Amino acid sequence: MTGSYTRTASGTFTITDARYVGGRVGADLRQLYNLYGKPTLDSIEDYAEEIAILLNRGFLDTVDYGFRDTATNTWKLRLRYKATVGGQLTDSRPGSFPDPVDLTGHAFYSFLTYSSAFSLLTSSEKTGLNLPFSRTTGTAPSALAGTTTAGHGYARNGTGVARDIYVAH
Repeated sequence: MTGSYTRTASGTFTITDARYVGGRVGADLRQLYNLYGKPTLDSIEDYAEEIAILLNRGFLDTVDYGFRDTATNTWKLRLRYKATVGGQLTDSRPGSFPDPVDLTGHAFYSFLTYSSAFSLLTSSEKTGLNLPFSRTTGTAPSALAGTTTAGHGYARNGTGVARDIYVAH
C-alpha cells in the first residue's frame, strides 16, 4: 500500500498555538516541581500563560527558570527558553533533564527578557496584555563554570521556543 501526506502551514500563529508551547514549558516546570519541590503548582500555570501571551504577540526573547545562589546571583540549574520563529524548530517531549542536582541552599528564580518589539509599546499597551503577574526589573543571574545542553524545543505552526539546560559544576 502506498500513500502520501501533505501538510500546509497556514502561517498564522494563534493564541491556541502559543498555549500549546506554553503548556510544554509548563510540563518541564512540573518536572522541576516533582524533582525539587519548586516552582509551586499555581505559579506554573501563570508562567505557562505568560509565555503564551508574550510568544503569541512576539514580545518574548528569553525566559529562564531555575535555582540560583542568591548571595552571588549565579545559577546552579537553569532552564532557558529562547523564542524562535521558522528555521529548525523542533517539538520534543517535555522532560529529558540531566541527573538530579543538589540544590540545597538555592532558591527558585525566574528571569525574563522581552523582545525589542515590547519596548515599543506604550505603558497602557503593556498593561493591556493582561499578563498573569507583574515582573520587577533585576539583574540576570550569571552562568559561570558549568555545562549547557541544547537541542530540545517546543513549537507549533512555525513558532516556538528552543530550550537549553545549564548545570553549574
